[in-house]
Amino acid sequence: MKKLKTLYRILKQTDGINIFASYMVFVFISALLILLVEPEITNYGDALWYCYAVISTAGFGDIVVHTLLAKLISVVVTIYSLLVIAILTGIVVNFYNEILELRRKETLSAFLDRLEKLPELSHEELVEMSERVHKFRLQKK
Repeated sequence: MKKLKTLYRILKQTDGINIFASYMVFVFISALLILLVEPEITNYGDALWYCYAVISTAGFGDIVVHTLLAKLISVVVTIYSLLVIAILTGIVVNFYNEILELRRKETLSAFLDRLEKLPELSHEELVEMSERVHKFRLQKK
């Protein structure tokens, strides 16, 4: 649940929530259009289920569209779904990369502050700094 809240917070801060909300409206409208143009689908729940099968690319086969217009809507739903998933994934990954970069810069800044005060540091602090530099060099190899 905590990860879901974090994801929501990220999407809200980056306006990804607007992309997701408009996508959900698109899915509901697509289901309505499929219901209207496909005689085999007789209720809205089945139309939504069909859209889910198309979005997830699972293609369960329990509901199949036959009209050209319904097939075209299915193609548009699939393409739009892939684009939205790619965009939202990029937003989340970029957000986490920025957080990691900030942490790295803060750590580097603190390290440089300690270097400026080198003559004032205790023996233990100097040993700790030496170990951190050694670990950093091992990570870079």
